[in-house]
Amino acid sequence: MAENVVIVPSSAEKGMTLKNPTYKKQRNNENNEDPEDHQSPLRSIFCLKKIVDMKRVEETEDCFILDFNPFNSIDIAKLSAVNDGDEADLSVVAEKGQVACRDYPHSRHLCLQFPFDTTPHDRHCHLCYCYVCDSAAPCEFWVLHCDASEHVETWKSQRQVRIPKGQPSRF
Repeated sequence: MAENVVIVPSSAEKGMTLKNPTYKKQRNNENNEDPEDHQSPLRSIFCLKKIVDMKRVEETEDCFILDFNPFNSIDIAKLSAVNDGDEADLSVVAEKGQVACRDYPHSRHLCLQFPFDTTPHDRHCHLCYCYVCDSAAPCEFWVLHCDASEHVETWKSQRQVRIPKGQPSRF
């Protein structure tokens, strides 16, 4: 006696491309009974990755696994829509942790708020310092020193003259 086995995707997998789809088996018996009466009690379990999809999945699935903590709230105050106009398709909406060249004192040429290549060098944030003098920007000679960077030998030598070798940087 040959059995016909029909493989049917679960409701969550219909229309989705999955790496390892899970199927439930329905057996059609020879007595032409309703196939629903002979279904396996086992079925696929959907794993939800993003909270934004929860409402849609709740409507279609009876049981699913959350791959995140639904009780972790999103702090709206920490969200920011940063769009410099450089990338039309990319917006940063959240960050986690500290960024050294933004949250700590840094040489002017490393400033993230005023990128060295795209903004006037005399502009500086409240954490910038002069590469040559090793003092908070603007220094006494800022009109000249604002162009300083560690990539130019002239500035490196001027820094070494101003800051003796054994003395650590103040920043």
